[in-house]
Amino acid sequence: MQGHIVITGATGVIGVELARKLIERGEKVVLFVRSPDTAEQKIPGAAGYVRWDSDMADGAWTGFISGAKGVIHLAGKPLLESRWSDEHKKECYNSRISGTRHIVSAIAGAEEKPGVFISATAIGYYGSFERCADSSDLFESAPQGSDFLAKICIDWEKEALAAEKTGVRLVLLRTGIVLSTKGGMLQKMITPFSWFLGGPVGSGLQCISWIHIDDEINCIIEALDNPAYRGAINAVNPEPVTMKEFAAQLGAVLGKPSLFPVPKFAVQLLLGEGAEYAVKGQKVKPGFLLDHGFAFSYTSLSAALRELIDNQK
Repeated sequence: MQGHIVITGATGVIGVELARKLIERGEKVVLFVRSPDTAEQKIPGAAGYVRWDSDMADGAWTGFISGAKGVIHLAGKPLLESRWSDEHKKECYNSRISGTRHIVSAIAGAEEKPGVFISATAIGYYGSFERCADSSDLFESAPQGSDFLAKICIDWEKEALAAEKTGVRLVLLRTGIVLSTKGGMLQKMITPFSWFLGGPVGSGLQCISWIHIDDEINCIIEALDNPAYRGAINAVNPEPVTMKEFAAQLGAVLGKPSLFPVPKFAVQLLLGEGAEYAVKGQKVKPGFLLDHGFAFSYTSLSAALRELIDNQK
């Protein structure tokens, strides 16, 4: 197969929407997934459904790297989906480091190198802050952080950077909080609001650097198509907000009050150590995207929330 696009993590919130959009535009999309049968039911129309997970150093999947138009690597165990333990932290770390290392190794061994390697990372790279006021605007050149989430992102990117030695164009996509009603922070917040129990999480003073799912997908596709896209790219909206502002605007869109903040101790009951990061944030700006004229479809948070909720995206 030649000129196809490989996607790992294809059954996640971002992966599903990305795969569907690429298939709709006529691309030959090959999905690397744990369960090919499940993926085919969820995302019909792909050119291939290939068994893959982050522990697989080799196998039949490696043959699909050669000749690819692009390899889009989104896979990684969700960080805040369950209570943190040493085992959970290790799994989150290893799924990103090992998976990226194996993909890069396959790229190095490919007879025909892919056109681009787009490797997911996150704005956790910059460290986490309790208040927006504690952080200056964080562009792509900002220094790395030193906490656990920063370490994951730093080591994740180090593995991906090895792809540059093969001559392949590399994009490190530092994604913020992706807004979707099908998963992530927004989905979790809608339920308490629907019961008139909504409000900000934690102090409400932390920064939420967000991006609408449509803009996230369009950013990835632009990185796939545009040879000017390379290196670290902050995939966030130009206007971060505080958690308090986010909750207030969500309440307004839903026609519900934002009166019941979720205290940190309650988050700790659910997430343990992970609560330290659930109540913090980063004030990140999309310097690269703005410099390269990327057209955001949604720069207004209220408009983004309205469109997502009305259309259940």
